[in-house]
Amino acid sequence: MNAPSPRRSFATVDYAEAVRRAEALIPYLQREAGAGEQATHLPGHVLDVLHESGLLRSLQPKAWGGMELDFLAYFEIPEILGRGDASAAWTFANLASHHRSLAQWTMQAQEEVWGDNPDACIASGIAFAQGRGQRVDGGIRLTGQWGFSSGVDVSQWNMLACVVMDGDKPVDWCMNVVPKSDYEVIDDWQTIGLRGSGSRTVRCKDVFVPAHRVLSMHVHRPGHEYPGLNTHTNPTFKVPSQALGAYCIGGALLGNAQSALDATIEAVKSRSTSYTSAKMRDFQTVQLRIGMAGAKIHAIRHLFRANCIEAFERYRANGVLTLDEKLRHKRDAAMGMKIVHEAVDSLYEMAGANGIYDNVPMQRIFRDAHAGAAHFSFSVDAQVTPWALATLGGEVKSPTL
Repeated sequence: MNAPSPRRSFATVDYAEAVRRAEALIPYLQREAGAGEQATHLPGHVLDVLHESGLLRSLQPKAWGGMELDFLAYFEIPEILGRGDASAAWTFANLASHHRSLAQWTMQAQEEVWGDNPDACIASGIAFAQGRGQRVDGGIRLTGQWGFSSGVDVSQWNMLACVVMDGDKPVDWCMNVVPKSDYEVIDDWQTIGLRGSGSRTVRCKDVFVPAHRVLSMHVHRPGHEYPGLNTHTNPTFKVPSQALGAYCIGGALLGNAQSALDATIEAVKSRSTSYTSAKMRDFQTVQLRIGMAGAKIHAIRHLFRANCIEAFERYRANGVLTLDEKLRHKRDAAMGMKIVHEAVDSLYEMAGANGIYDNVPMQRIFRDAHAGAAHFSFSVDAQVTPWALATLGGEVKSPTL
């Protein structure tokens, strides 16, 4: 099945123009961050602006009117938007990345989602253990409850993970594209940070998912393939989300940290201490904190960029990432975020009593950083040790990695 001509196309937008459009949105997202927090999801007017920019379709195939940018955009566009608002950037990272993911599905599934509306938003529930599938004629029956479905309020579809069982035996690990009418959204997003991301829980029971909307992620199964890649051959679509999936939301958090640094520099330039009228910029401790934070943020930005480029170039050369390399990318994402959040914490300490007010951006930036750091992908305990085990000669098994 060939993709029809989309109603609105961004296929002629190149990488430099996409970056320019993202940078132009930073002040707008800064102004609207409070509205997102109050709504506890991406506000409709912010979503409209993102749609108009075309950036949500930066990773969508050109055949559907998307920009189909190089894989670096997976990290870089959320990083830029994160300098405006971490919640909006986090939501964006999820929604934009799912356009890339859907390119791996059958063309029939892509037609169902994008045929009438190539702007359609897709949320996700990525924890396989939270869903159960049972094979039936023509597809599977899906039941489960998935937490942290970012952007679900503004999405028309959801990608829900499950373990397919044959009796008590797991036989496959699948992602399922499910329309909004087939799942329930639970209003449980009352959190310390990333309040505007609307990362609510979703639930469905005994929902039939036709086979063309089921995608096996059991990459070690003989003969495994992603059917959509027979049509969409750009290496952008081949880079495995199981290895680099954290880099899009990591970008949002890195941009958030850059916002903390920018705000701190601006405050220090114009501020004296309240008690002695001494210039803050003259304190060596202030210089040290800003210098250290700047170095950490700069270093991790370059690490994440390098890893994204390395993966893209590997697949462009018709290669694949080894298991060791996949584990290294996951290790780097977790450790990188630990270093970035150390920078945010140090800058927030320096804000002093001025940083505790709700109307001070630094307070929201701090909360968003800690909420994002709680993501499983950034757990040092969970993500660093598998690489070490493999390096030390141990065996790391994962059906989806």
